[in-house]
Amino acid sequence: MNMVVCIKQVPDSAQIRVHPVTNTIMRQGVPTIINPYDLHALEAAMALRDRLGGTVTVLTMGPPMAATALRKALGHGADRGILLSDRFFAGADTLATSYALTSAIQKIGESRPVDIVFTGKQTIDGDTAQVGPGIARRMGLNQLTYVSAIPTIDQEAGEITVHRRAEGGVQVLKTKLPCLITMLEATNVLRRGSLPDMLRAERAEVETWNAEAAGVEDIGKCGMKGSPTKVSKVFAPSPRAEKAKMVEGDTAEAKARVAIDALAETDPQLLSVIARQPALAS
Repeated sequence: MNMVVCIKQVPDSAQIRVHPVTNTIMRQGVPTIINPYDLHALEAAMALRDRLGGTVTVLTMGPPMAATALRKALGHGADRGILLSDRFFAGADTLATSYALTSAIQKIGESRPVDIVFTGKQTIDGDTAQVGPGIARRMGLNQLTYVSAIPTIDQEAGEITVHRRAEGGVQVLKTKLPCLITMLEATNVLRRGSLPDMLRAERAEVETWNAEAAGVEDIGKCGMKGSPTKVSKVFAPSPRAEKAKMVEGDTAEAKARVAIDALAETDPQLLSVIARQPALAS
């Protein structure tokens, strides 16, 4: 199995800052981590490699400092790390990002076809969940989103069965390889890196590809030029003036009555709604 895991180095959400002029996330001077959802994708890929054999290549796009995230992934047991870093990639939105990553994945597949592309369900700095499906669309891959488990893979038939978490239950889906999988949170626990893996990660040379090395055919589709998404304004929500109220009462019914009265005070229209509900009005 030849698997590629797309990860992203993101600012620690507890210390994130936004540039007041460009409306972009300020990454300099802010601690960074591997996007937490991507760690589940990494573990899922390595677990399949342990079961079926193969290689796990970790791919990311970002400034040179993003090599730190790749070294961490190598320390956990990934086989290869590739960094896409070029001034042409700067300022990319999800559309431009998926284009650059697709070019790199296709380049990786020239030596050996890629069977599965893994991503996390989304990133904590953008929360769009668009890059994974964008890659699948560009590569013509079957996409399996919000996957919680991968019970079986039939390599001879080229089929994979997954459990996909959906509203109200779990879907069991089967599709042909190759495919793209976005892993859900809380589906596994990333293994602790072994001492040999950590030593290898420190010595390993992280491959750095520019646009040409990644096989990008149209620079105009990369970075800010290839990004139709424009952020016009970023602002923090105003703090709420209302304070929380403690609901007290001897019984559940009494507490419910206090809560209903408090809600009615904030929104008089609720009184008419409550009047039409005998169970609440009584």
